[in-house]
This record gives sequence, structure tokens and C-alpha cells, in this order.
Amino acid sequence: MRDQRLPSSPGFWRSPLRGPRFTAVLGIVLLVGITVLFVTGLLSYAAYNPNLSPVNDMTPGKGILGFYLFSWPTSPYWLYRLTQGVHVTLGITLIPVLLAKLWSVVPRLFTLPPARSLAHALERISLLLLVGGALFQFTTGVLNVQLDYLFPGSFYTLHFYGAWVFFAAFAAHAALKLPIALRNLRRLRSGPAGRPEENDLVSPRPAEPTVTRRGAFGLVGGASLLLFVTSAGRSFDGPLRSTALLVPHGGPEPGSGPGGFQINKTAAYAAIDARETAGDTWRLVVEGPAGVVRLGREDLLRLPLHSAALPIACVEGWSTSDQWWRGVRLRDLAALAGYDEPPDVLVESLQRRGAFRRAALRANQVADPRSLLALDVNGEPLTLDHGYPARIIVPAAPGVLNTKWVARMTFGDL
Repeated sequence: MRDQRLPSSPGFWRSPLRGPRFTAVLGIVLLVGITVLFVTGLLSYAAYNPNLSPVNDMTPGKGILGFYLFSWPTSPYWLYRLTQGVHVTLGITLIPVLLAKLWSVVPRLFTLPPARSLAHALERISLLLLVGGALFQFTTGVLNVQLDYLFPGSFYTLHFYGAWVFFAAFAAHAALKLPIALRNLRRLRSGPAGRPEENDLVSPRPAEPTVTRRGAFGLVGGASLLLFVTSAGRSFDGPLRSTALLVPHGGPEPGSGPGGFQINKTAAYAAIDARETAGDTWRLVVEGPAGVVRLGREDLLRLPLHSAALPIACVEGWSTSDQWWRGVRLRDLAALAGYDEPPDVLVESLQRRGAFRRAALRANQVADPRSLLALDVNGEPLTLDHGYPARIIVPAAPGVLNTKWVARMTFGDL
């Protein structure tokens, strides 16, 4: 008989809550939730148009893992705000469910012998990859949401490859366990009350219960609801914006006035010298078949100006409400550069260091009449932190592609 003090002994795990039905309910929730997370994560990656230019691709060498990529659309204009908002909010909301599921199956991680057969060995390997992958993906995701980059390397690369490894293990595990989970749910619905469960998760010597399983589900659900309420508001408009305390820029709007909405990088952080943006020094360089054109801010203000109401949505899951932008259409600048039909464009910032100081936009983004080189926002000139003297604003694009402090635009096929 095994020593009951060792975690490899079934008697070591004494909680009366553990059992196949408890685990099955949590597993079904995660099956749906993680599938949505994976799909919205792939859409987030596609939104960067990584096949357009190396400056947009934070995961070089992706190979066949980029098989699904497509040109990211500009309509509906809130598309990225929705997909990334769902991705981040759902990921945070599922954390209590994930932790409860891992707690419910932790005895299996210590089962001896480690493998009783080839099939059992494969299941154990998939389980280890699943648990490790889940902890890695959720941890790096939460750190990214909080702008805490404690891990080595690029978040984009780590999260992208980690997602494929995790989801492969998740799919294999789901294929093995889904029939069992459904059978346990049917028993939960139709089985006689008080019928004892028989499973390796059920303790042979359970302790006295301190909470019912219904209470445990309520605790998990309540924790998920609390995380939803304190995170969802920064992705969507409405009363929850004031309760979104667990995401960057949470709580009330940052200040008032035309520029009183969220940013990630300030001008000071990006080392933008106000002297570089002054009217007598700053010039926008536009390059194309017609040659090189240099335009000051006053020159741009004399061109036809247009307005568009668009949000800014970032990979961390936060987004602004729709702001009123006014500026020169990108397709008009493409025409100035010598193109009858809008091509791709490479946009470069005054910012000298850091990711996405350069960004590429596809021809369909340049052609959209709502895509602007913005000069004003909400009826006033841009503030320095919001990209003065000029910034890009494109519908449905991730925030980092809406380059601030624009210095050069090179039109042509990329």
C-alpha cells in the first residue's frame, strides 16, 4: 500500500469536490472558450498583415503556421476592437475556470507508474504539454495586458508559437476526453441523486465537505464575473468603462478635452524632441514615382481635408471610444506621389527606436476613404503625445499600425 503522505497516492488528495462530473463541466466551458481564444488570437495576428512586409512580422520563420493569413479588411471599422477585445476579455475571464480545472485534475499529474501503455504515455505527454502550455499562454497574455514584459524575447513570437503548441495539445486532449466528458454530463443531468462516482479523481477517503459542488461552481463563476466586470469596459463603450480596473488605462478617462483619451507611448517615452515637430523644422517626406515631395503641416492643411470617426484598439485589449479625426486621405497622398490606384505604403516615424517605429499598410487600407494622415482630433490639433504634427489613423487596424509622429511615407508595392 502506498504511503498516504505522498502525492502519488490516491489517498493524498482528499477533497470531496473532485470527480468526473465536476471536471467535465469545467472542461466543456474551456473547450468552447479556448477555441474562441485561439481563433481570435489568429485573427489578431492576421490584422498585422505580417505577409506584407518584414517590419510588420514579429514572428519571422513562421512557415506553414501562416497558411491562413489574408489581407486584413478595413470594414467594419470596429473589427479589430471587437476581435481583440473578445480575445483579451475572455482570456482574463477564463482564468478562474482554468485554475479550477487544473486543481480538479492535479492528482493525475502524480500518477504512478508514469505510463502504463503507449496510449497512456501519449495521453500523459499531451497532458503535460496542455498544462504547461495553458500556464505559459495565460501568464504571458496577462503580463502583456499589464504591459509587464518580464519574459525574455518578444511577446509576439513567444505567444504565437506557444499558442500553436498549446492548441495542438488541447485538441488532442479534447479528442480523447470529449466523449467521456459528455457521458459524465449526461449522468449529471439524468443520474439518480446521491449516486456515488467511480473515477481516479474521486478520493478513496474524502474529507468532510466544507462547500458543495454547486457552491464551488458559484465561486468559480463569481470570480470569472468579477474579472469580466473589471476588465471588459476598456474594450467596449458603456458603463463598464469606469469599472475596468484590471487593464491598462483603467478607471476614468485620462483627463478632459479633445486629447483626453488613452495612449500607450508618450512623446517622452519615444524620445520625441518637440523641436523636431516644430512648424519651421518638421517636414513630411512623401516618396513615389512622381519623386520626393516635402510637405510642412501648413502645406498639408491646404490640401483637401476629410473627417472620420474611428477608435484606436491595441493588442493589450484596451480601446478608445470613436474619436473624430481630421486630415488628408492616404489615397490623396498616394496620388500626390504619382499613383492613380492606391498602392501599399511604408510609414516611418520620428521615433528612432522600439517596435513598430515603421509600419506597412496594404493597398486596401490606403484606398479606404476613412484612412487619414490625421492632423486634428476632436476639433483641435493633435497633442504631442497623440502624434503631433501628423499621425496615421486607419479603420480596423491594430493601434501600433496607426503610426504617430509621421516623418516619411514611401508608396509602392511592398
